[in-house]
Amino acid sequence: MPLAAAAQPAAPGLDPGQAAHAVAGTAGSAPKRPQGPQGAKTRPVRTERVHSADGEDTARATTSGHRPNSHHARSRSAGADGRPRRQTSAVPVPIDPEDPSSLRTNRQGMVRMRGKTDKGRRWHQEVDLELAVTLVKEKAAVVVNRYTIRRLFSNKDFKRYIMTRDRFTCYFCGSYGDTIDHLLPRAKGGHTTPLNCVCACNLCNQSKAAMDADEFMRSGIPEWNAAHQEELNEQEMQEAQLE
Repeated sequence: MPLAAAAQPAAPGLDPGQAAHAVAGTAGSAPKRPQGPQGAKTRPVRTERVHSADGEDTARATTSGHRPNSHHARSRSAGADGRPRRQTSAVPVPIDPEDPSSLRTNRQGMVRMRGKTDKGRRWHQEVDLELAVTLVKEKAAVVVNRYTIRRLFSNKDFKRYIMTRDRFTCYFCGSYGDTIDHLLPRAKGGHTTPLNCVCACNLCNQSKAAMDADEFMRSGIPEWNAAHQEELNEQEMQEAQLE
């Protein structure tokens, strides 16, 4: 009975046994993997069963090495339950410049205070929280941010403000005033603020010394200063007439 396939010619340089072994190996070898375009190897296609919401199974083709990941498939903006998160933007709370309750201390436990000199040069220093709150409450400074306050007046501007506000009239005796005095002396914890400073004449400023305003008014010195100031004014008028 003739053979189904003719024997292949032996390769040159091989004996009959080696040639038969080469033919048998060629016939039993596995088919090569299909080549893609331009000789690139394609990955084998694998199908997997996907259970849908309506209870039906569907087949989905995927390539090996690219298994779908539920964590990556889920949107980055989704929460743990898969629902989209609400995009909330932090709205800064407005700060009232006249409210010291928003002040906080820095790492050194201080509050930054800044201002300007009479010549317009900027300066800054560190003060404690209690002083910063007092300056804001007594209208000498305003809140810039949670850690900073700003003085409202330079020295000259402050004196001009007090003189204009009090109309150059002594707060204690009612005479002409051209100086500034503290209602609560600085020796007793008073500060140079609009609410703690008033216009005063030279006599009242010197005689008041370290007394507070109530104590000085009860002493009767302002009345004596007013009478003495009238005498001084009359003497000045008489001397002006003689000249």
